[in-house]
Order: sequence, then C-alpha cells, then structure tokens
Amino acid sequence: MSFAETEINKFKKSNSTGNNVFYQAMEEVIYSIAPLLESDGRYSQHAILERLVVPDRIIQFKVTWLDDNNQVRVNTGYRVQFNNALGPYKGGLRFHPTVNEDVLKFLGFEQILKNSLTGLPIGGAKGGSDFDPKGKSDSEIMKFCKSFMIELHKYIGPRMDVPAGDIGVGTREIGYLFGEYKKITSTYEGVLTGKPFFFGGSLMRPEATGYGAVYFTETMLEMENKEPLKGQICTVSGAGNVALHAIEKLYDIGAVPVSCSDSSGTIYDSRGVDLELLKEIKLEKRLSLEKYLETHSEAKYIPVDEYPEGGHAVWDIPCYAAFPCATQNELTAVDAKNLIENGCISVTEGANMPSTPEAIELLQSHKLCFAPAKAANAGGVVVSEFEMSQNASMSKWSFEKVDNKLKDTMQMICKRVALTAKDYGVEGNYVDGANIAGFKKVADAMIAEGI
Repeated sequence: MSFAETEINKFKKSNSTGNNVFYQAMEEVIYSIAPLLESDGRYSQHAILERLVVPDRIIQFKVTWLDDNNQVRVNTGYRVQFNNALGPYKGGLRFHPTVNEDVLKFLGFEQILKNSLTGLPIGGAKGGSDFDPKGKSDSEIMKFCKSFMIELHKYIGPRMDVPAGDIGVGTREIGYLFGEYKKITSTYEGVLTGKPFFFGGSLMRPEATGYGAVYFTETMLEMENKEPLKGQICTVSGAGNVALHAIEKLYDIGAVPVSCSDSSGTIYDSRGVDLELLKEIKLEKRLSLEKYLETHSEAKYIPVDEYPEGGHAVWDIPCYAAFPCATQNELTAVDAKNLIENGCISVTEGANMPSTPEAIELLQSHKLCFAPAKAANAGGVVVSEFEMSQNASMSKWSFEKVDNKLKDTMQMICKRVALTAKDYGVEGNYVDGANIAGFKKVADAMIAEGI
C-alpha cells in the first residue's frame, strides 16, 4: 500500500460515512502531495495533513421563514469554516436543494487551496442552505435571506469570515443578506462580497470566474506551446454565471463557443451561440434552453434523456478547448474518451470539481492540457478579495483596473502552478502543481503559527 493510500484509509476510518464528494477531493490532493509529505518531515511532525482535512468548525442552524401563503417553512443553514491560516475565512454561500455537509466540506476544502494559490491573504470556508430559490417569488427569497442572516451574522465579520455568492446566490440575494446584516449590527462594513455596486461591490465580480478561466487557459496553452484560442471552436457546459461569462470572454478573444447546457439538455449552435439570447433566457426569464430554438431553429437541442447513459452531449461536440462550467462530476470517463477522439487539446474546469477522477486520468494520459478548478476558476475569489480591499480603503476601482488585475493574477497562478509541477518532477501536470503549491503555502503558515 502506498503512502497516499495509507493516509487516506487512516482518515476514512476515523471519520463518519456519507462524505463521498469530500473524500474525492481529499484523495486527489493527498495523491498529489504525497511526495512532498514523504520528503519533508516537518509536515508529519506538525500533523499538517491531519489538521488540514478537518474543518476548524462546522456550524449548522435552522432557518424558519414565511412563504407568500403565510405558511411557515423550515430549511437548514450551514457555514463550514475550514482554515484561516492565511487570512479570514473566505468562500461562497450556495442555496440549492443538494446542499449538505458533505458538499460544503468538499467546497470548503477546495477553497483553502484555491485561495492559497491566489497569493492573497484569505483562508477557506463555504456555506449555504438546502433552500431552492427556483420558483420562489422575490418576497419569499428576501424573507428567507433575512432569516438566514439572523443566524449567520453571529459567525461572520470583515476580519473573521467574509462570505460571497455561489449557486443560487447572486447580487439580489447578497443585497438582501447585507441589508439584514446592517439592521442587526448597525454597521456598514465589507462583511460580504458580490454586493451590488452601490453597496460597495466591485465592478466585474459577475464576470470574474468565467473571464478568469479563459485567462488561465490562454496562459496554459502558451506555456505548453499550443495554438492560442483565437479562431478555435470551444465547448462550454452550463448556462449560469460562470458559463455565460466564459462564453463572453471567448468571443472577446476571437474564439468560437458553440455550446451551453442546463439540467434539461444541451444547445449546439455551430455558428457560435447567441450570447445575448442566452442571457435573456437564463438570467432574465430563467427558462429552459429549449427556448433557444424559437429564435434559432437551425441550432440543435439535445435533451438529457436522449444521450447515452454515462456521457453528456456537450462533450461529444468536436472542439479545440472544453470548459466544463456546470457542476461537480459532470465530465465522466465516457466524456473524456469522446473529447480525446474528437481532437480536443485543452480542458479547463470552470465549475468546482466537474471532472471525475477517471476522466482526469484519461485526459492526462493522452497529454491534454488540463486546468483544475482550484487554479482555473479562482477568478471569482480573486475579485472578491479586490472587493474587500476596496471596502477597507473606502475606494472604488474602474472596470479596466479590476480586469487587468484579474488577468495578471490568473497568469501568475498559472505560471506558479506550472513551475511548481516542473520543480517536483511532474512537468505539465497542473493538478499536482496546483495541489502542491496551494498546500505548501498553507502548511508553512500553519507551522509558523504553532498549535
């Protein structure tokens, strides 16, 4: 049994079951950093791995609220404060029926290393609720957010824990949460990021993750001596904030994004997807992508149930670069095989852990450029930290300044990951490079602060 397998089994035996997604994320990191742990006795001496994989605290609370029929509704709220060795806890809030402790532990653990890679002074956390905003009125969403903040405010602060948005939590929800925080505390401070601009929010926050993924990919392709994205066919999954802004930035640099998807199916438009129509359908009207055909009948819509089990239509479209931007484990071994056979050169994770371990192994074994989420989708938290800086100094930066700083930071992350991989004998492996670089910085900080 290898060193990594021994460590993984030791941790699993001492912890409860039901943490499948968290274990998947943890195993990837441990396999990557095993050579570092074996070669440097300090990490074992200070029990860094054992300390890193256990959250500082998991906060769970009841959220009661009234719907539009004056019926009392009950949801569960969470905040997983994982590690603050590098700075205040930082990570988004997710409102979605699938939210549970396992999912949030996975997201919070990934956030530690992602935030470390940015080089910015922020720790890792995640939170949210099993509340589903879909189908709810603005009034119901406002009442839920206010009830949620009544509990959450006890555990957050601009130097303690600074939540942001995630799936189901956009500027509307952040505005309601911030408004309630102000009422409770009588303070106007940067306790949340992703705020509306007039509340101290940063320009370019909605665009940050999607734009950042494209900036990272451009740098990765350059470092790996591949053709640039300009003029190339690109496939994108998802139809939310990350996907739409990845598509937007791909158009900006001259690429041709031809797909998007939602929970019902996939749109394939060989001429390039109509971005403005997508924004209208998904952001304004919140409808199914099938509505796209009413305007563009020549495009293809592939329902989820019409594609073979184990794969997804979006990854069976020939492309130069793929951007999974929907949800975890959406790109399977079947999908990876299709991408390889169709001549794909690059895969960039815009969502959190969208590729299964089997898919990643296949992609890497065939020498595709593979950009892992904790590095490639760090743009959101990068601009969130920029928002914290603006709030602290009571200043506002222009769109151009934020965009330039985001591009510089994503290029820095990519180069740091690539150089770390080379230093540790795994040149071209951006998964191992990201895990080692992120871990080292956090681990060294944990050693320096003692126990």
